[in-house]
Amino acid sequence: MRTLYVGNLPWATTEEELARAFAAHGEVLSARIITDRQTGRSRGFGFVEVNDADAERMIAAMNGAELGNRVLTVNEARARS
Repeated sequence: MRTLYVGNLPWATTEEELARAFAAHGEVLSARIITDRQTGRSRGFGFVEVNDADAERMIAAMNGAELGNRVLTVNEARARS
């Protein structure tokens, strides 16, 4: 399993919409959108967990793709430090 960082998400994107967008290119294990702790609003980025075999294909397909009139930034997530 690999985790992909997805940046520049439209504020109204749901986790289901995020998962559906990536599912067209491989198996999505989970998707989560990071929200502000105080307001509950989206912070404009999230993470998608995918199978190792699908990760490179998904990055290639979704990096620079448009979702809700915003161009996504997609790459492999770095480990928390």
